[in-house]
Amino acid sequence: MKFYSGFSLKNDEHFFKEYINSSDYSVCGFSYGATKALKYAKEQLENSKRVDTLQLFSPIFFQTKSREFKKTQILGFIKDKKSYLEEFVKVAFYPYPKRDLEHYDASLDELEELLDYVWDAKELHFLVSKGIKLEVYLGGEDKIIDVVGAREFFLEVATVTYIKNANHFLQTN
Repeated sequence: MKFYSGFSLKNDEHFFKEYINSSDYSVCGFSYGATKALKYAKEQLENSKRVDTLQLFSPIFFQTKSREFKKTQILGFIKDKKSYLEEFVKVAFYPYPKRDLEHYDASLDELEELLDYVWDAKELHFLVSKGIKLEVYLGGEDKIIDVVGAREFFLEVATVTYIKNANHFLQTN
C-alpha cells in the first residue's frame, strides 16, 4: 500500500487505518495527498504496473470555490504561514478536539496547486475502465472542502462513503 499525506502533513495515515485497504496494490491519499495518489496510480498504469484500488480520503475539492476565496487563502498563508497552518489544522479537526500531527515545511506553490486543482472526470473514468476500484471517503462535518460538490462529482465515477458526523480527518469523536 502506498499512502500520500495531506497538505503540510506527514505520517497521518493512522487516522484512516479503519478504511485503508492494505493490499500491495492499493494507493491511498488524504486531502492534498489524494491528487498525488491519483498521479501515482496513473503512472503505475502507464508503466504496466498493477493498481487494484485508489482510495481518496477527503480529497481536496476547491473547484467550486470563488477566486476571492482562493486569493484570501493565499494572502493568509503569505502573511503568517505558521498561524495559517495552525488555523487550517484546527478547522480540519472541527468539531472535535485537535490531535497531534507531524508537519513538513509546506510551500506557497503547494497551496496554490491545492487550491487550483480541478478533478478530471474523464481521467477518473479511464482509471476505472482499466479495472481500478475508486473509493472516495467524505465527512459530513468537513469544513475544509466543498463536501456537497465533491460528493456530487465523485458519485459519477466512484464508490463514495459519506460519514455523516465526520470531520476532514474522517473522525466522528
